[in-house]
Amino acid sequence: QVQLVESGGGVVQAGGSLRLRCAASGRTFDRIPMGWFRQAPGKEREFVAAINWSADITHYSDSVKGRFTISRDDAKDTLYLQMSSLKPGDTAAYYCAASISFGRGPYTQEYEYTHWGQGTQVTVSS
Repeated sequence: QVQLVESGGGVVQAGGSLRLRCAASGRTFDRIPMGWFRQAPGKEREFVAAINWSADITHYSDSVKGRFTISRDDAKDTLYLQMSSLKPGDTAAYYCAASISFGRGPYTQEYEYTHWGQGTQVTVSS
């Protein structure tokens, strides 16, 4: 099993930046495809970004492509999401997710992820 804890959320003005972190524990972090999802109030959870287990392939939703960067540091068992040029539409709870026993990834669908964190809130003011 793997436990995931997100941090780094907060309130930021439009155009600003935030860096989210997802700390993993419970098993070896490397060789696990990871992803970020978000859920805004009244909306379904949606895919944001994903990275494969060797960190050489990434996927992004069209809404964040060019503004967000996903990365991982296996030595620190940590996943990151660098968010820049933030917009009010990016306001949401952000969740990291791990995909165990599927394959190398990256994956963009919720059902492909087996473990989830509790989320961290990001609020972008206009």
